[in-house]
Parts: sequence; structure tokens; C-alpha cells
Amino acid sequence: QVQQIESGGGLVQAGDSLRLSCAASGRTFSSYAMGWFRQAPGKEREFVAGISWSGHSTQYGDSVKGRFTISRDNAKNTVYLQMNILKPEDTAVYYCAAGLDYSGSYFLRAEYDYWGQGTQVTVSS
Repeated sequence: QVQQIESGGGLVQAGDSLRLSCAASGRTFSSYAMGWFRQAPGKEREFVAGISWSGHSTQYGDSVKGRFTISRDNAKNTVYLQMNILKPEDTAVYYCAAGLDYSGSYFLRAEYDYWGQGTQVTVSS
């Protein structure tokens, strides 16, 4: 089992950068694919980025490609989301998720078994 705690959210201006962190507990962290999703008020939870257990494979949602980068440090049991050129439409609660890398389709919510509580990111115009 993996439990995650997200951090790094906050209020920024359009064009700024933020780095989110997701610290996971459990000795099997390196076995899990990790993902970031986000949910804005009144909207469905949206895939942002995913990374394989090894870190060799990554996937991104269309709205963040070229601006966001997902990475992981298995020695620190942590996954990161570097967010650059932030836009007001990036405003959402960002959630970290973990799953046993079932199919490599990291954009699917069904790939993930464990979810964090989320961290708020607000981008002002």
C-alpha cells in the first residue's frame, strides 16, 4: 500500500512556475506508476501527467504538454510536477495517484489505486 502527501501548491501569477511534490510512504514505491490529475470547480478530474515505475516512460495531457514535466526520485519516494508558464486555466486542486503500472495507460484513472488529498494551485491573470 502507498500513501501520498502532496505539497507545493499556492497562488501565483500567469507565466510563473511552481513545483509540486508528492511524498509517498511504503517500501514498494519504486514498483508503482505515479500520476498527477487535477480538478477545477464544476469540472471532471483531468489527467495531467503520468510516469512509469522506472521513470523511463512519461505521458502528458494535451493541455500541459511542453509546459509541465513529471519526474520521480525513487530513493526519496517522491514524484514531482514542474509546472512552467502557468495559465489561469491551470487553476485546480492537483492530486497525486499511485498504481501498479497495470497497462502503461497512465492517463486512465483506473490505472491508479491510491490517491492523495490534493494541493490547491491558483493562477491569477
